[in-house]
Parts: sequence; C-alpha cells; structure tokens
Amino acid sequence: MIPQRISTLIVAEKPGVAKAFAEFLSDNRYREIKYGRAKIYVFRYKGELWASIGLRGHLMDFDFPEEYNSWQKVNPRQLFFIKPIRKTRREAWGYVKALKLLASRASRIILAPDADVEGESIGFEAMTIISRVNPNATFERAWFNAVTRHDILQAINNLRKPNPNLANKAFARMVADLTIGAAFTRALTLIAEKEGAKLPRGRFISYGPCQTPVLYLVVKRALERENFKSKKYYVIEALLEAEGQQFKATYAGGKFDKKEEAEKVYRKVKNAKHGTVSDSHYDSVEINPPVPLNTVELEKRASNFLNIRSKQALAIAEDLYQNGLISYPRTDTNIYPPTINLRQIASQFLDHPEIGVYVRREILSRKIKPTRGKEDDGAHPPIYPTRYASKSFVKTHFGEKGWKLYDFVVRHFLATLSPPAVQEKQALKIDINEVPFEATGSRLLDEGFYEVYPYSKPSDSPLPYLVKGDIVKVLEISVVEKKTKPPPYLSEAELLRLMKKYGIGTDATMQDHIHTNLKRKYFIIRNKRCIPTELGKNLAVILHETVPEIVLPEVRGKMEKRLVLIARGEREPGEIVGEIKEEFLEYYDKLLENRDKIAEKIVKAINNVYAKYHSKRKISAKRKYRYVRKH
Repeated sequence: MIPQRISTLIVAEKPGVAKAFAEFLSDNRYREIKYGRAKIYVFRYKGELWASIGLRGHLMDFDFPEEYNSWQKVNPRQLFFIKPIRKTRREAWGYVKALKLLASRASRIILAPDADVEGESIGFEAMTIISRVNPNATFERAWFNAVTRHDILQAINNLRKPNPNLANKAFARMVADLTIGAAFTRALTLIAEKEGAKLPRGRFISYGPCQTPVLYLVVKRALERENFKSKKYYVIEALLEAEGQQFKATYAGGKFDKKEEAEKVYRKVKNAKHGTVSDSHYDSVEINPPVPLNTVELEKRASNFLNIRSKQALAIAEDLYQNGLISYPRTDTNIYPPTINLRQIASQFLDHPEIGVYVRREILSRKIKPTRGKEDDGAHPPIYPTRYASKSFVKTHFGEKGWKLYDFVVRHFLATLSPPAVQEKQALKIDINEVPFEATGSRLLDEGFYEVYPYSKPSDSPLPYLVKGDIVKVLEISVVEKKTKPPPYLSEAELLRLMKKYGIGTDATMQDHIHTNLKRKYFIIRNKRCIPTELGKNLAVILHETVPEIVLPEVRGKMEKRLVLIARGEREPGEIVGEIKEEFLEYYDKLLENRDKIAEKIVKAINNVYAKYHSKRKISAKRKYRYVRKH
C-alpha cells in the first residue's frame, strides 16, 4: 500500500535512478511497491517518510490538434500557422497515473531527472502534471553527474531551483522540429503518391531537420566516390637488406604519371647490387594519451574499436550509469573539473586482475596530471568509471557488449592519467647509382599509456640502425603500377564527428538521427561504413538541387545556436520558434515550386525500393487465396 501522507517525493527520469536514491538515502531500508508499470520506493530519511519514482523518459509530446492530423484533408502549409499542443505519451499513461496519485499525497517534490536540457524538460513535464493535482506543491531540483552514494547525497544537500530556460530550449526545439518535419514529410509523401509512388501502408517519405542533413553528409561522400576518376601512376620500389634485415625503399622523387618516365629512372638502377646510406634519422617523439571522454568520442570510439553502433553504445552507457558503474554519459566536456578526486577513482582499480599492477606502478606512484581537451559545457564532467566491477558481474548484468564498453571507459579514464608513450620515428636516405631512395619506419620504445589502452596502439615497422656511409644490399628493384583510390564511404565515427562540427543534434540525440535514417532505409551501415540506398541518394540529391537550405548541415547548426539563446535567458522561445518557422516556410514554398522535378526523381526510386515488398505481398495473397479454395 502507498502511504496516505508522504513528506517528500523524488521524481527521477529512470527507475534505476529512483531506486538508487532510495538505497542511498535509507541505507538500503526501503520498500518497493508496484503500481501498474511503475515502481515506487518508500523509505524514511531523517525521520520523515519519503518516496521515489522513476519515469521512462518524456511523459508528453507536442502534436497538432486532432483536426490537423489528416494528411489528405489538411494542406501541410497550414501547419506552420498552428500552435502544437501537449499530449501525454501513450506509453507514459501508467507513470502519469502513479505520479498523480503520489502528487496528491506529497507537498514537497524533488525533481531528479538527468542533469541536462532534456532532463530539465522532463522535470517540467512532471511539474505540469503534479501542479494540476496539487497546486500547492513546491519543487526543488537535484543535480548530479553519477549515480553513486557520494553524488546522490551531495545533490540532496545542495538542491537548486528548476531552470525554466533549459526546459524551454528543449520545448522550443521540439515544436520547431515537429512543425518542420511534419510539413515537409507530408508534402514530400503527397507529391510522390500523386505522381504514382507505391508506398506500403504506413510508409512515407520522411524529412527531419536533423535527419536529412545527416543523410546529405552520407550521400555527399558517396557521390564523391562515384565521381572519382581513378588514375594510374607509377613508383619505383627497391627491396634492400642490411644487418640481416630486409626493408623497402621508394624513389625519393615521388610518383610518375607516365610509365616511360619511371622506366627511364629505373634503367639507371636496375642492375645495381648495392646502395649507400646518405643520411639517417632516428628521432624519439612522445605520443600523448587521449583526452577525457565525452559522449561523441565515446560513440566514435565504440564504433571504431569495439564494433558497437553509436545508438547501442549510448544505450549501454545509460544502463551502466543507472547502475552506478560510470558517470553521466551525455556530456560535451573533455576537461576534468578540480572537484573530481582522480586519485581516489583510480585507486578503486588496484585489485583489478589485469591492470591493478599498472595502476599502482604508473599512476598512483606519481603526481597525477590528467590530459585536457578544449571543451567544457559547464554542466557535466567527462565520462569516467565510478566504481570497480568484475568482468563476470558486468557480463552477467549487461552482456558481452556491456563488458566491452565498461572496460573501455575504465581503460580510457586510466589512460588520461598515464604517462605518454615514446615512439622512434626512423628515416633513411639511400643513394643507388646516384639515384635517391628513401625509407621510413617506426618502433615503440616505451608503451606508456598503451599498456592499459591497447585500442589505438601503433604496430612496429622498424628499419635497421644505419649511419651515413653504410652499404646496403639491393635485392630487387621494380616499377610498380598503382591507381589512385576514391575516398571511402563515411564511417559512423566520421559521421558523428561531422555532426558535432556542424551542430546537428545534441550529444543525447546524434545517434538517434543516424538510426532514423537506417529505419527509413535511406542508408545502411556495412563494415562500419554508411552507404546510401537508391532512395536515400535520390532524395538527398533532388532536395539539394531544388531547396539546398533544407539539407545543408550549416542550416541546422544555425538553428541550434539560436536555441542556445533561450537556455541563456537572452531570447523568448516563442520568438525563436517564430523566426525558424518563417525561414522554413520560405523553403517549403520553394519545395512546392519544384514539385514536378522532385516527383520525377524520387518516384522511380521509391517503387524500386519497395518492389520486393509488393512482390512478396502478391505472392502471400495468392497463397492465401489457394489455401482458402483448397480448404
């Protein structure tokens, strides 16, 4: 039974965090009550009865009034002049019901969603629902970056006021994106269907002010590949030997466009048996450890090193965070604040079976001087491990990928506290019959941070140690034909970097915009590379040709800069949304002026993409008909 009177109600964004509040504030003396799908934790804190509840993200969405939701009856252009309304999400009904019940029994509310713009907006959604039931309720905000006892207690002892500017920034973005996305999606779909596009039921031509610029970046690189004209070129390579070691050298004059020119030089050296070292360099250089980890870097490196897709990587990181294993994973910061006790965090891994000795020898035995990036959002520290957990524990609770990501976060953190690696860069210049050749190599002299962070460790390709005047044996010399190579398709890591550069999405949503394109079949990811489909390529190309403003990544970046002014309290959300709508209304009219050109380009692509779907439906219908006749 839920108590009739509660002194304080804590509203967290996630059930795991609500449970953590109950555990840490009550020293594990709490009671769990199920109310529909919601879990409520009741406990005593400082002699008073408290309760905590975890939601499942946003409780409400913006949508148009019901009469504007008919695609066939409503001109999409009208949507620019309609004010969206808030509606409770269907999947949130159970949580709203529980929140209303608790609101009627508590007068003091502590909002404890994630410490970011999205979290603040979720907190204000909860405030709206609670205030309708209990107009006299008071609200405070708990701000924390990790789900640990220390962070939770510190948040409770340093409560602040909810920040309407942060919430309004999120709400303004939601309204603008809804209006733009709905108007352009409906217009493109209706244009295509009118000209004969056969879309399966429930499918449409999707446009999003973040989603489509992401598609454009992928298509732009693919077109660069298609338009690339490969050229032949020629190099002269020599296989040499010295001190019992074979190595390769190439003609120092570079490549040749014509084979005859290469062969002219080759004839001077083809019968040579020896060469003479004219110069040598063996220089030691330091390789600095990585800077502290932010969200985009976590997603990029998870894709590159662990083969975990960005969306899944952030979802796993969220689970690890909720269970107190890592700090808050949505952050733009790559500078550790002075308030974090780095030595204390590192010492938690002294008993780690693989890296405990390294921690004692290379980190705790000296003064800790962490690496520093250049970004600080002023809100959250970089991502770091908050406690040691064994491999078996993590794998049992979070699976193999959970272990890989947790282990990566631990090693990355320790690497930022570690000494640099030392690599020897090697270079030889060799004269063969007075024709200059050169060879390069490298050797890792001191592993440094690579001992704990093997993901990007360079491989050795050493040269023999030679000095000026040494003689090398020529084993073979040849003219090698090569071809220039096209740029590769964008990797997911590169795409995330470009999204960060242009300001497309936030650290919380970037991976979602990639996932939406995959879901819409606009591009696929194969071997970590983003490859556009025929439909995605045609859509991006025709939109860029007709209304480039709605696909260019810089346009979204400008939108985000304006939204930041709301968070700072410098502009009103209604003003910013109005300006954005006005701009995109011009782009919308431009789109309609080119409707025939757009339809011609994408209808064929749509029908090709869904031809297999329609074929399977026909076969299925025939089989069903035969079955009915037979039985």
